[in-house]
Amino acid sequence: MSKLKTSRTAAKRFSVNKKGKVKFKRAYLRHLLSAKSPKQKRHLREPGRLGKADTKRVRAMMPYA
Repeated sequence: MSKLKTSRTAAKRFSVNKKGKVKFKRAYLRHLLSAKSPKQKRHLREPGRLGKADTKRVRAMMPYA
C-alpha cells in the first residue's frame, strides 16, 4: 500500500485540533483596514471553524493531520 499525499493547498489554509475540528483564518483582514471598524477587525482575528460537511472534505485532503 502506498502513502497518501497531503494536499499542500489545504495544509497551508487549514489546521486540525486534537478534537478533530478544522480551523481556518478568516478573510477580509488584508487591506482597506481603515474603512473597517475595530469591532469587525477584532472578530476577524478569531479563527473560524468549519462545518461538518466541509470538515469531512478537508480531512480527506489531509490524511495525516
